[in-house]
Amino acid sequence: MESGAPVLSDVLSKLGYVFQNPDLLDLALTHKSFLQGSHDVAQQDNERLEFLGDAVLAFVVCDYIVSTFPHASEGELSKVKAFLVSRSSLATVAKRLHLGKYLRLGRGEEATHGRQKSSLLSNALEAVIAAVYLDGGSDAAKTCILKILKPELDDLGSMGADDGPRGDYKSHLQEVVHRQFEENPEYRLVHESGPDHRKVFEVEVFVREQVRGRGKGTTKKEAEQVAARQALEAGLGQNAAS
Repeated sequence: MESGAPVLSDVLSKLGYVFQNPDLLDLALTHKSFLQGSHDVAQQDNERLEFLGDAVLAFVVCDYIVSTFPHASEGELSKVKAFLVSRSSLATVAKRLHLGKYLRLGRGEEATHGRQKSSLLSNALEAVIAAVYLDGGSDAAKTCILKILKPELDDLGSMGADDGPRGDYKSHLQEVVHRQFEENPEYRLVHESGPDHRKVFEVEVFVREQVRGRGKGTTKKEAEQVAARQALEAGLGQNAAS
């Protein structure tokens, strides 16, 4: 299909995987709206792949966090899993991969900015994971998942028996937002200045596409902590540390 060539030269470099059957990737990026009005009964959308990808992703994530945090309780592991496989987290990963650029959508979804919708992006990412699994097997899928989730996995930090991932403002904000809205905050770098050895980063934290906090720091993580604290102190969570 026509979409295969540009996808193979762009998205695949970020996935770290090359498909033997590129049609699987085309299918993974085909939303049901794309087929509306089609009389070709052989054409399929990505919903079945999404179903499979959800299961493959959950298994790999569970296997990773159980082995990485051997002393964590079931409740702590469940919290981390919920964060990693949430719609918000998966949509963030999909945006990082620029999947929205290659979604095959119908006119209605195009008109309503479907390429930016978290639901469509997260579903497409799960479908892509399934496509990798079907094309290359479980090892290929595991390698791909751990590669594309690396920033999120690295940000988990260390987790002991009595605490969650990093007892900090970012973790607190994540818990509050997930509890209230069933999604996760998104951090965006908006500015950086200064020479390489004295960089200053400015980050905004978004909740439901609204800026809730802004922070500066000498590293991106420091700026994110400041932004998260500002969001908490502004009212997202009444028990935030002052």
